[in-house]
Amino acid sequence: MSAAAPVEPPTAREVVLECRDLRKSFGGVPVLKGVSLALEPGTVTALAGENGAGKSTMMKIAAGQYRADSGEVLVRGEPLHPGDIRAAHRLGVAIVPQELASIADMTVYENLFVGRELKTRLGTLDRRRMATRAAEMLEVFGVTIDPGARMGTLPVGMQQIVEIVKNSSRGAKVVLLDEPSSAISEREVEGLYRVVRRLRDDGVAMVFTTHKMAEIRELADRVVVLRDGGLVLDGPMSEVGDDDIVTAMIGRELEDLFPPLHTVPAEDEPVLRVRDLQVAGQSGTASLEVRRGEVLGLAGLVGAGRTELLEGIFGVRATTGGSIEVAGRKVRRKDPAAAIAAGMALVPEDRKHAGAVMGLSVLDNGTLPRLGSFSVAGWLRQRARTQQVGKAMESVRLRSRGLSQDVGTLSGGNQQKVVLARWLTEHVDVLLLDEPTRGVDVGARSEIYRIITELAAAGMAVVMASSDMTEVLGLSHRALVMRDGGVVGELTRDDLDAPHVQELIFRLSSGLAPRGDDRAGATHATPSGEGHA
Repeated sequence: MSAAAPVEPPTAREVVLECRDLRKSFGGVPVLKGVSLALEPGTVTALAGENGAGKSTMMKIAAGQYRADSGEVLVRGEPLHPGDIRAAHRLGVAIVPQELASIADMTVYENLFVGRELKTRLGTLDRRRMATRAAEMLEVFGVTIDPGARMGTLPVGMQQIVEIVKNSSRGAKVVLLDEPSSAISEREVEGLYRVVRRLRDDGVAMVFTTHKMAEIRELADRVVVLRDGGLVLDGPMSEVGDDDIVTAMIGRELEDLFPPLHTVPAEDEPVLRVRDLQVAGQSGTASLEVRRGEVLGLAGLVGAGRTELLEGIFGVRATTGGSIEVAGRKVRRKDPAAAIAAGMALVPEDRKHAGAVMGLSVLDNGTLPRLGSFSVAGWLRQRARTQQVGKAMESVRLRSRGLSQDVGTLSGGNQQKVVLARWLTEHVDVLLLDEPTRGVDVGARSEIYRIITELAAAGMAVVMASSDMTEVLGLSHRALVMRDGGVVGELTRDDLDAPHVQELIFRLSSGLAPRGDDRAGATHATPSGEGHA
């Protein structure tokens, strides 16, 4: 018998960054409880978990911003000095925070070369060479940005890409992205994805935190889930399902993300009637009717005019024609006060800038929409507003330290609850929701869905614009498909349960004719501006 061939020893995995048994507490409250993680070159790791799970704390320790109470961080086997961000930079670790650190008044090339400026032989700044080099650096990532443009004039997504390019051009081998797509538009997301993939192909190890399941599937080679400061899941994407991730994040089986839909009596009169409403800057017109207890979804591609329509109905955006009625009474257009008096409420897409004042307390934020109701001769009625706001916040199960807590210190889901609940201090007939769960983790998202369903069941007419197709399909009794500010299709509940509904919505949103086997499109597609309920 011939001798057996020698067995080659397994190749050791190359590790570029390793976190070992990290522990961190704030004010005696444990935030990380012995978390370990190893990153390999050329991989993208999604770091998931609910707000407060410890994701950002872990990233900041790995980037040298925070000092761990115990444990260590190794970069290519070399210990990272705790709490030393400059040492992390020297070792090739960079973090791009959710709140960008770019200098708005400086140009793109100045931001790219800040701290390492190129100079002429005379010692002056070589601006021409920096601008040329900046253009070359951006071109590598397929990004077309004028190097001489002021950073503050760029969309947030482009600013984010410049920050990533800056760090990678400095030799970063590990790039940490905190909620990279939370503040950018959908049209900017693909540019971000392209940059991430290019860095991965160049051997950079990348980590990003996110609440979006689609983003995890699109980018990640591996997913790590933290819950209550502990690591509960670490596995390759090829072996992990969406249900596994959700269950790991919230610590329980999520049998059904959406509550069951209640029945809306067909004979009920519409509480909201919109006829031929044209929003300034939009080419189409929109008509719709919504009954009490009904959730009407607004679907469509980016730029379809969903947000503009909601703002036009509420009066915060100019409209050039059409009519609005609530409970049979006309509401003056372009007048938010008239909309509020008629029983309308708007929860805007951007809660941090348009929905709430982050530096004010829950109580003060809860008072803002109906300040006149809580004041007499300029004096606030403290007992009345405390009782009413407290009752409203209790109705949405707000998790806070009390009404005196600043809204900016709450989790994203609880901030959204404040923005919604502050309208509930008085009667609401029509609730307008724009991206109601944007930037909210999956556990809080389920709670918000339940709140929306309960409010509708209690008699509100709800109009919800969402770019999350699953959200539209799961919450809506009916949906309108929009394009260019007009309604181009209406889908019933049966249509929303159909297998090809997402393709139908895409085709209608894109101006393509529905396929012959799309029963919803064949029955309910309507010309732009002629959609009706």
